[in-house]
Amino acid sequence: MANKVPKSVWRNPIHFLAFGLGSGTVDKAPGTFGTLAAIPAYLLMQNWTDQNYLIMLVVTFAFGVYLCDKTSKDLGVHDHPGIVWDEFVGYWITMWMAPTGWSYIIIGFILFRVFDILKPWPISWLDKKVDGGFGIMIDDVLAGIFAFLALQGLIHLGF
Repeated sequence: MANKVPKSVWRNPIHFLAFGLGSGTVDKAPGTFGTLAAIPAYLLMQNWTDQNYLIMLVVTFAFGVYLCDKTSKDLGVHDHPGIVWDEFVGYWITMWMAPTGWSYIIIGFILFRVFDILKPWPISWLDKKVDGGFGIMIDDVLAGIFAFLALQGLIHLGF
């Protein structure tokens, strides 16, 4: 069964990271729980310079392509619902250059989840057409970019 949590999540560090430090093992809405699990790391990074934060985004994206590809191949399931490293990176993209404060963290969370769940074009197209670790990552990266633009728009409008 594709939604069954493999025991390797708790034994294999690659799978553990791909499953968002275990946050992707919940029965319902693993993507939402994965996004929630990305918040504590964001709190540690939110005061980084824009340049250092951007470097972190590039590194965690590249690392995520590897993590997600290896884990999906090991499990024999493309984009297992429990693989949520892509949600981590998508949320962190959303929050790049956001002001500090819980209101922005919450608004960013909501915006990212909306774009990740609804998958407006071209996110939906990428989700269906691109395979492998890059395919697992790219739709959430684009959802993160859309959410980033929406959050920055709200900030610049004074919200």
